[in-house]
Amino acid sequence: MTEENTITSQLSVAMTATGMTQITGGSTMTSSSSRGTEFYFQCAVLVIGVVGTATNALILYALVASKQHKKHVLIVHQNALDMFSSILMVIINAAKLCNIRLTGSVGYWLCALLLSDSLVWWGTIGSVINLAIITVDRYLKIVHSVWSKKKPRKWMIYSAVAFTWIVSFMFNVVPAIPTSRVVNGACYAYTIWKNKTAHMIYFVSNFVLFYVIIILIFIICYWRILVVIRRQARVMAAHSAADGPSTAQNLSVQMQSNVIKTMIFVSAFYAISWLPSYVYFLLVTLSPNPTISDDFFYYGSIILAFLYMCTNPFIYATKFEPVKQVLLRLILCKNISE
Repeated sequence: MTEENTITSQLSVAMTATGMTQITGGSTMTSSSSRGTEFYFQCAVLVIGVVGTATNALILYALVASKQHKKHVLIVHQNALDMFSSILMVIINAAKLCNIRLTGSVGYWLCALLLSDSLVWWGTIGSVINLAIITVDRYLKIVHSVWSKKKPRKWMIYSAVAFTWIVSFMFNVVPAIPTSRVVNGACYAYTIWKNKTAHMIYFVSNFVLFYVIIILIFIICYWRILVVIRRQARVMAAHSAADGPSTAQNLSVQMQSNVIKTMIFVSAFYAISWLPSYVYFLLVTLSPNPTISDDFFYYGSIILAFLYMCTNPFIYATKFEPVKQVLLRLILCKNISE
């Protein structure tokens, strides 16, 4: 009993420092209003997961139907990662709503791997890393096109896909195992740290690696890409004026521009949707006496981050022309059959 009371005390301090609360089951350490907010939050995330699964599955179908899946392997992988996260959001939040009482080693592993949301973050951060890889890939293809054509590409792409899963697993699933605990049948995730320094290093490194550096990659690469595309457009305009229009060249530049516009929209939306949650966690992590405890700000920032996964497909549907054409055909066929 003494050990359990000590752990409960440590959890209380840890949750105050991190802004985290009990996830599910057992006796609660939060107010009834906070539990009510948490219930509605879980329902909202469940709905987001269902919508994200459906929309990402539809875009994956459109990519295959338009025969773009072989040309844009990384974009297919992007949607697959978002769908993976969305499916897990449905499973995990359905389990949380059931308020399962956790016991024994099975309860611990359910807490560390499932109820901690570590598997959701595995797919989510993997999606972020993959987005940066797509950006670098586009940069090399357009800004350094000669070098890119000389180097073998397939093994690089599949290595990048494996790298995405491995790095995200190491940063999200592995830390959840030693820092999660089950007390009185309830799961407490990412709360037991050996010291505050380790906890601070973890959250600051996440912010720097998966937000600051990612945003810098977007800005630098897409700025250089846009410069090169504009230069190509000017050269082609000059050739067209002298020799007449070249349909093939115009189409190639238009397709390049279309993909770049799509990825810029996806990148910009990532920067906007993830900023509030990173600001929240950084403030409560860096402050020795955190005062931010507003449930609505915490849950709102997380919901905005999760919305990124289910709204991404709408960007592909409106900006990526091959996908757009397949979806329009589906809609038109449905209207005709009705």
